[in-house]
Amino acid sequence: MLNINFNNGIKMPILGLGLYKITDKKELENTIRWAIEAGYRKFDTAQFYNNEKELGEAIKQIGIKREEIFITTKIWNTKQGYNSTRKSFEESLEKLNMDYVDLVLIHWPGQNKERYLDTYRALENICQSKKAKSIGLSNFEIKNLKDIFAHCNIAPVINQIERHPNLQRNELIEFCKSHNIVVEAWSPLARGKLFDNKTIIDIAQKYNKTPSQIILRWNIENNISVIPKSSNKERIEENINVFDFQLDKNDIEKINSLENGFRVGPDPLTFDF
Repeated sequence: MLNINFNNGIKMPILGLGLYKITDKKELENTIRWAIEAGYRKFDTAQFYNNEKELGEAIKQIGIKREEIFITTKIWNTKQGYNSTRKSFEESLEKLNMDYVDLVLIHWPGQNKERYLDTYRALENICQSKKAKSIGLSNFEIKNLKDIFAHCNIAPVINQIERHPNLQRNELIEFCKSHNIVVEAWSPLARGKLFDNKTIIDIAQKYNKTPSQIILRWNIENNISVIPKSSNKERIEENINVFDFQLDKNDIEKINSLENGFRVGPDPLTFDF
């Protein structure tokens, strides 16, 4: 597994497993077990996913050492604000049955600047207390990032955004990279919308790979972390099998040509709560 380096010196696996909508205890335990057997060591949850407790129980049941895995969670919109962020984070730790998380993010900025600045200040406090090794952001646009930079004492290490061949976000990615912030793609497969795209299919056949493997590899070759979501054993194994080939320049350019602005999630510039 390749690692990606944060601006604070900590390393993170470049590929992990997203856990959105997997809430059944047995299903989640099977998912985590299959993933660990396949080589995954990074798991992405959130307060909103309503499965932090189940994730913690699955990891305990499987018996893998805490220091061998990388856990991300996120502060939900209704929990934002300095005091409520700190309180809800403690609740997340309790549900996970862990002393710390590797990474905690603000899930969405929303339209209230003071609210997300207060929330980030709480994350800094959490980081200083060693209960989160790193802190970062999710769905933050350039204007939101500038607000954080103007007020933060601890730099965010990551910005997790919707990113796939139909929504490439190149300007935002370049801005993040210029500030030494890792970009992580949620919904990197656009919820399967690209699996029947002729360009992707043709490239997949050329490399004897699947469309999902081609899309994940395209992200990784741009040094973008990915967290594809699946609870299917074969798909979990398929999605991690992307480190034994490289895309040539022409194929990367063909995938780059698929930009059309299509989103599977809300637009952060207008999304509010």
